[in-house]
Amino acid sequence: MKQFFYFLFFICVFFNGIAQGKIETVHSDQLNSPRELKIQLPRNYDSKAERVYPLVIVLDGDYLFEPVAGNVDYQAYWEDIPECFVVGVNQEIYRKTDFEHDEEGNLTESSENFYTFLAKELIPFLENKYKISSFKVIAGHDEGANFINYFLLKNKDLFRAYISLSPDLEEGIIDKIKPQLASLNEETFYYLATGSEDFKSIKTEVIEGDAKLKTVENENLKYTFHNFDDANHYSLVGMGIPKALNVIFTLYKPIDGKEYREKILTYEGSPYDYLINKYDDIKYFYGFKKQLIENDIRAIAAASKKKDDLTSLENLALLVKEEYPRSMLSAYYMGMYYEISGNLRKALLQYKSGLMLEPSQYIDKEMMLDKMYQIQDELKN
Repeated sequence: MKQFFYFLFFICVFFNGIAQGKIETVHSDQLNSPRELKIQLPRNYDSKAERVYPLVIVLDGDYLFEPVAGNVDYQAYWEDIPECFVVGVNQEIYRKTDFEHDEEGNLTESSENFYTFLAKELIPFLENKYKISSFKVIAGHDEGANFINYFLLKNKDLFRAYISLSPDLEEGIIDKIKPQLASLNEETFYYLATGSEDFKSIKTEVIEGDAKLKTVENENLKYTFHNFDDANHYSLVGMGIPKALNVIFTLYKPIDGKEYREKILTYEGSPYDYLINKYDDIKYFYGFKKQLIENDIRAIAAASKKKDDLTSLENLALLVKEEYPRSMLSAYYMGMYYEISGNLRKALLQYKSGLMLEPSQYIDKEMMLDKMYQIQDELKN
């Protein structure tokens, strides 16, 4: 119990302090009533900048918003995923009618209105007010996780990722969405989760649904299922959200050791070409340009050196200089290129010029001085 209250305290601090969070009420003509939203802006959001951000819509925002928003903010801080807009729709007093369906599995008038509110009022409202990319995610739990399937049935191109946490599945809904998933024209993620201690009826339906979804043959469908040990209907939410985000934003992640060994070193083109293609894919897939990060620069420089690809290293150095003209990064990698190519005097000039620039995460004045002294000693000999 004490841990639970610590968690609540952390969430309150996070929502009111660290992240740019706010509560906003919007009026819906479709619902003929106001709806309360919880909105977390990206940490570095600038409404005047050109950058756009993915959007994560969270149903049952009354309780599900904080876990989703906290995970997004945390993983984005470490650059594992992009910064995102997270919008929770509070439904406490409307939940029953928002999610209801008839005996045949069709939405009722009230739930149809809620669907229309999300698709045709809320999302356009957010797109007009904020800088949102074309990549949109929707997350739900319990009945809300069942409800997100209707977007596949009615407008499968609206969302590119679905997070379904312990869904209280309507009978036959999986069979209904299978043809939609099989006919996807764009890469779309579908994440499904249950737990060993989930409600028996829900767990049984979810496991049966997983077996059916695994039979869908479509390269554009990126399907992931988890059945968490010792997790119940509620605790699995805390396990599933980070897993889902990790899968959805796999392409965005910084280059790690596995990617370096298995993809970059075995790539038929140059390491520099691999980098450019990776960032082009990110822009195409997520709808925005990712800024070149130092982790990836280091990986491509190491691969270029290992493969004795001076052209790749030179192109990388020029790109770094273009992206970070006031950083020591630009001087360091240009100096590295000249040093490896044998032009020690030009390398020395680059390292010296770096002393007047701003340090980066890994490169500081001491490193630049070490390189200078090393080159000076080599020139003397």
